[in-house]
Amino acid sequence: MFFVTQTDIGPDPSLLLVDDDEIFLNRLSRAMEKRGFVVTRAESVAAAKLAVASKPPAFAVVDLRLEDGNGLDVVDALREARADLRIVVLTGYGAIATAVAAVKMGASDYLSKPADADDVTRALLAKGDTLPPPPEAPMSADRVRWEHIQRVFEQCDRNVSETARRLHMHRRTLQRILAKRSPK
Repeated sequence: MFFVTQTDIGPDPSLLLVDDDEIFLNRLSRAMEKRGFVVTRAESVAAAKLAVASKPPAFAVVDLRLEDGNGLDVVDALREARADLRIVVLTGYGAIATAVAAVKMGASDYLSKPADADDVTRALLAKGDTLPPPPEAPMSADRVRWEHIQRVFEQCDRNVSETARRLHMHRRTLQRILAKRSPK
């Protein structure tokens, strides 16, 4: 377990966790409470916006894809409510395009699921603009290709035909690539 002191967290230990996976939310909530955070949980965009309106937290962990909308809407609401907030976007659909969008909207960091509580804590408590250490296992060439396709797909508003045209690829080939899980 990553050791955290109250001095590391600061004077305001409030943390908003937003995720529609109830089991993951419960597990992460308990782990973050053990580390000294005061946790508020939300399972939807609407519930998160209500929590932000009542008391903006000092920290937030937001899932990107929620049942009732996009986690980036929560990031936007959080940034409007409190400028000094540290936000980590957490998602099972890790792609460079969504990471860039999250950071542009004000997220401090972006982690792909499954991220454990230690990873989340490190991301929340990272100081300033310090760069993380280089990856132990960088992305494979297949993964880089997949990330590029995902980025173009997002830029084309998830339109398969337009994405295929821009990538100079047959539409059915693109559909097969998009249907597969991301390579390691």
